[in-house]
Amino acid sequence: MLVHSQEHIEMRDSKKLQKENNIIEAAERVFTAVGYTNAKMDDIAKEASITKVTLYAYFQSKENLYMAMTYKSLQLLIENMYATVSAHKQKSGLDGTVAIFKTFMDFCESSYLYAETLLDYFAVVRSTNHGLDNSKITSTMEESIYYMKMQDIQNLPFKITAKEISRGQEDGSIKSDIDPMLHTLHGWTQAIGYIKVLAASGNNVNPLFNVELSALKNLALRITTALLRDGDKF
Repeated sequence: MLVHSQEHIEMRDSKKLQKENNIIEAAERVFTAVGYTNAKMDDIAKEASITKVTLYAYFQSKENLYMAMTYKSLQLLIENMYATVSAHKQKSGLDGTVAIFKTFMDFCESSYLYAETLLDYFAVVRSTNHGLDNSKITSTMEESIYYMKMQDIQNLPFKITAKEISRGQEDGSIKSDIDPMLHTLHGWTQAIGYIKVLAASGNNVNPLFNVELSALKNLALRITTALLRDGDKF
């Protein structure tokens, strides 16, 4: 009896998770097509082939659904970063660190929507004193289980990067007198600057003064490499 009951619970939870994933994927398609502001829950329900009542049973608001998608985006980014660390473990810490920044850029290139959700989230984090001041957070967001989940893993990308910089300092490929977290944040600002230009450019491959985006990306990575390798001499 207990075994059958446990199997029933696991099957029910699996179906629920699959339904949630289907809804999130439907929301991604709608947000991509019309943007978050213009998206309606009716449209998302229709795209997911469910009733609006069912949609609200899973996600009580569009904001909560957006947070679910943001959480998915961050999870995917972290998985990609860990894969990059693993692929470069036999190389220098400098190679691994630069590869992490490139992974972030590549990830955002693969999905403007994922990039947008992450940038939106970290803008909220900054505006709320890293979660300590909730006065600027809507009650809907504050009650979102996905917002809570985001807080649990939001610092992981930075910790992974800083740890790889420390590994580079240990193997001598990165200057020993630099602050790993300071240079982590600098590298991320370089990457985010590129991503914002990328998002604003759309399908235009020559967005500003006929400069190709690939050249801009490579320049950002070369500057990051030089700063890590040469430190204050750069």
